[in-house]
Amino acid sequence: MQIAVSGGKGGTGKSTVAINLAVELARRFKLVLADLDVEAPNDHLLLGVELANEEPVNQFMPKFDYSKCIKCRKCAEVCEEHAIITLKDGTPFLMPNLCSGCRACEIVCPVPGAIQEAFKVIGHTYVTETPYGFTLVTGKLREGEERSMPLVVETKKRARKLNYELLLVDTAAGTGNTVSKAIEGSKLLIAVTEPTPLGIHDTELILQLGKLMGLKTWVVVNRSDLGDVGKVREIAESYGAEVVAEIPYSENIVRSYVSGRPIVLEDVPEAKIFRELAERIVGFLGGGE
Repeated sequence: MQIAVSGGKGGTGKSTVAINLAVELARRFKLVLADLDVEAPNDHLLLGVELANEEPVNQFMPKFDYSKCIKCRKCAEVCEEHAIITLKDGTPFLMPNLCSGCRACEIVCPVPGAIQEAFKVIGHTYVTETPYGFTLVTGKLREGEERSMPLVVETKKRARKLNYELLLVDTAAGTGNTVSKAIEGSKLLIAVTEPTPLGIHDTELILQLGKLMGLKTWVVVNRSDLGDVGKVREIAESYGAEVVAEIPYSENIVRSYVSGRPIVLEDVPEAKIFRELAERIVGFLGGGE
């Protein structure tokens, strides 16, 4: 089974929700937490663990054999990213930062061997055993790289190879293609938001995505005492979603964030919110809702 924690706007606290749910749900399931926010992964920081078992993720790049190239320009014509440019005589050159690794140039090239395989490392994946009874799988994009989708795919693939009963996915912010790929296959989408004007606006975007993908969606309102929760409820209801938890602004949560120790392990009122949400998830996964 797979569930996803996401949120249209960055900084709403989705990673805080994800790691606390992971700690609590690991008491009931053999669990894997996948941090698919590959441009800024921070679940390991909030859990206070060091990333381990690094594996590189490579992306295809064309390498031209100019002794075989007939300068037909087909590789440049088919490149949607405009990563291949040609000189006046048709000689192709690659701009590596624009290349998406789609292999279209290799496919259309009429001369076998004129385009050879080359690769570059775009990031790394990690598999880390946590002291909380579950495994953390992390994707981390290499600095300067712009293509995060291949890394999201490989990180999720590495997570799925592990032995688990429940895969909990923590996505990037926004509603782009990497987010939709991350939440694909989920039985439940938990959208974390805040009741601010921008938070409310982006809540609607993630709810639209959930509806488009046919996902059961719940909404968690973080810093709920700092804005208009009623408006969040109104929007959620219009999309057939439900506000299932409200987390007030809390210095205890801030301290747990800084210390790298999940608040669900502490004997504080805020921990009860995450425990009750975890219990609700267990009920949903057990019998549906």
